[in-house]
Amino acid sequence: MLTNFFIPELNNHDVQELWFQQDGATCHTVRATIDLLKDTLGDRLISRFGPVNWPPRSCDLTPLDYFLWGYVKSLVYADKPQTLDHLEDNIRHVIADIRPQMLEKVIEN
Repeated sequence: MLTNFFIPELNNHDVQELWFQQDGATCHTVRATIDLLKDTLGDRLISRFGPVNWPPRSCDLTPLDYFLWGYVKSLVYADKPQTLDHLEDNIRHVIADIRPQMLEKVIEN
């Protein structure tokens, strides 16, 4: 997936400011994967064994793990998208509609 989709897709966009955050699952952090991501992203990799280590139980991840992904998923699939284009449009719209104030409330709680 990384070599056939993710990296070619990165090459189609201006990603100089992009940071890639990866969970700590061991299947995602094998040496070959981490080396490939380091070669591609340099020091903009947040991952177990990456240049920026992100602990799996970090309090900073909790709002993402326990709120944001579920919230986004519930809205993205609300109208049961039938095509990839429809799904991608839903993802773009849901993400674009997230306001900083909502995230601040989530973090406060």
